[in-house]
Amino acid sequence: MISKELQPKLVEKQDIFPDILGQDSIKHHLKSTLICGRHVILVGPPGIGKTTLARDVANLLPNVKVNDCGFNCLPTKPLCPCCKAAKIHNKSLKAKTLSSAERFIRVQGSPDLAVEDLIGDIDPIKALKFGPLSIEAFTPGKIFKANNGVLFFDELNRCPEKLQNSLLQVLEEGKATIGSYDVDINVNFILIATMNPKDSSTERLSNVLLDRFDLLYMDYPEKVEIEKKIAYMKGVDLGIKFPDGLLGYCVSFIHELRANDNLEQKPSVRATLGLYERAQANAILHKRKTVTFGDIQEVIESVLAHRIKLKPSVKYLQDPTKFVSQEFENFKVKNPGFSSAKEKKGEVPG
Repeated sequence: MISKELQPKLVEKQDIFPDILGQDSIKHHLKSTLICGRHVILVGPPGIGKTTLARDVANLLPNVKVNDCGFNCLPTKPLCPCCKAAKIHNKSLKAKTLSSAERFIRVQGSPDLAVEDLIGDIDPIKALKFGPLSIEAFTPGKIFKANNGVLFFDELNRCPEKLQNSLLQVLEEGKATIGSYDVDINVNFILIATMNPKDSSTERLSNVLLDRFDLLYMDYPEKVEIEKKIAYMKGVDLGIKFPDGLLGYCVSFIHELRANDNLEQKPSVRATLGLYERAQANAILHKRKTVTFGDIQEVIESVLAHRIKLKPSVKYLQDPTKFVSQEFENFKVKNPGFSSAKEKKGEVPG
């Protein structure tokens, strides 16, 4: 099982998910689910690091040697018909080594995603060569490509019900049935899925599917200092000095927006990264080596307005652009201390 490969790392005391700052409770619960080999759905708004956390899990896996069969069978434990037949007849198969990154298989959930994308389908050219019902004509889907690895299913609740149902057997029995061939093939992977519960353009996940997962709830960075570190770590550094106090001022404004009762959709961490990067770009255009308050004010609307959604009681009275502009003005009034001289230097009140 994949959990046995992960367990030595999961029990280490140091932070094994270095790309995620904070979120200690989520990290603890994720390690708990992985130790017992359970599948998990990370629930939360966009832009909080769900994908990054899943990649960090795959990065814990060592390189592994598998057969080059399309099903990633282990040489000592063949699963697909071709590898089983080769073992019976003592035939050697071409092998390959999968790195930890190659053991991470991503599926992007969408309404047009088909069952064949997950399970696989018949290749017409191979069907002409080997016959339509020959196993050689079958092209494995993402589930088999994730065998002996991590299957990351982004936005699971955007997929149609038929596709959700195709996962039931795999999650319950650890095998997938190829209907045309009347063949069951065992698969060994951990499924880490994500979903945004407030996305209105989604399918409802059935109770029988949810019953096969543990759900972990992620949220925005807990503190301003943590989100500042994320900006420095993940944002593009354009070689322009961004005063630490000024960045803290920007992040504090975003945190205040998230607490605003008039918002249905809150600005994600990508909004912070957007301000961090665009402000630097503005400084370059103004031929300065340091970001000033004016650089932030120039981009506040274009970075934030489309990343929020106003509640119905507000959106018919005010558009998002004016809302963001007004809230920023209010924030400046509540957090005074900028003089013209300080703005030029990018300083903020203490």
